[in-house]
Amino acid sequence: MQPWAFVSPSSRGIGLELARRLLQTTKVPVVATARKDLEQTREHALQGLKDVNEDRLHVLKVDVLDEDSIQAAASEAANLFPKKESYLHLSLCIPGLLFPEKSPAQINYDDALLTFRTNTLGPMMLLKHFSPFLPRKSTELVKTEGLPDRATWATMSARVGSITDNGLGGWYSYRASKAAVNQLAKSFDNYLRASAGEKAMSISMHPGTVKTGLSKDFWNNIKEEKLFSPEFASEKLMEVINSRTMNDRGKCWDWKGEEVPP
Repeated sequence: MQPWAFVSPSSRGIGLELARRLLQTTKVPVVATARKDLEQTREHALQGLKDVNEDRLHVLKVDVLDEDSIQAAASEAANLFPKKESYLHLSLCIPGLLFPEKSPAQINYDDALLTFRTNTLGPMMLLKHFSPFLPRKSTELVKTEGLPDRATWATMSARVGSITDNGLGGWYSYRASKAAVNQLAKSFDNYLRASAGEKAMSISMHPGTVKTGLSKDFWNNIKEEKLFSPEFASEKLMEVINSRTMNDRGKCWDWKGEEVPP
């Protein structure tokens, strides 16, 4: 059986660096996604990498706001990786969008809807079309350097998605969309308990504050030592993913490996 990895989206920021890290630290095929400029995404993912077989990288067109594009990409993946010969060992679902409403008066319906479509429904649709590639109870897993012991579906969340940890309020649509991501991760993990047993698990992740376009408006408000580069964030997230045990499934974990309470 051939394990493979999936990162969506991968055109920039954390997604791009996660794809690059998987190319450098594993030997498995990597499926990366972008809405447009697929060749440019491929070039950026491979730029400066040494001793990496470029044929391992497959860049597919995915717009998380368009289910048809997700379904089409899943069909392409099925041709690349027939289920009888391969399985999805690691899926990193990381779409993100933020409109920082400070008061209820600042909530804009269209912006809030776009936030949920991107942050919550995007991962949900990726789950719908790509989770069938995950192993079943009968699948023989292949132990692979650089990947977790069991197949893992990891969705990007945020500490502000924690209801317990919410002491400040604000960011209504973003907080609510990420709280929903944590519920999605838990619900899907319950499904995997039945379909895959201990062969697969689902978690959500908090990367910290990362220097990407999503957080650009807040860089000046963050202490330098708490503002992470995408490279650092990707390294830490992979360390956390690779060190999870069965007791950690269905939960949200931050970049330090500490649980973010629901």
